[in-house]
Amino acid sequence: MTASEPSAAAPPRGPEPDPAPLGVDRTPTGHAEVDAGLQRLADADHLGVDGHLEVYEDVHRGLRDALTALDARPGPPPRQDPARSDDRS
Repeated sequence: MTASEPSAAAPPRGPEPDPAPLGVDRTPTGHAEVDAGLQRLADADHLGVDGHLEVYEDVHRGLRDALTALDARPGPPPRQDPARSDDRS
């Protein structure tokens, strides 16, 4: 490379600015596990972009676990319709 050719390297950048909160409202859902995940998202407001992935993966894991727990809980028994009878005696 000669002195007249432009450099392929990017110009040096200054220091990264401090992270700024996104200002996204987090409305409670009434489900403790989900609300804890929403609150955990606030942690990303104080991290640089390179730290967001860890927070997002942690929240995703928590939400997935909460949904899995819903599938594991037994629901109420099926409702019987008294007007409909399977008794054919």
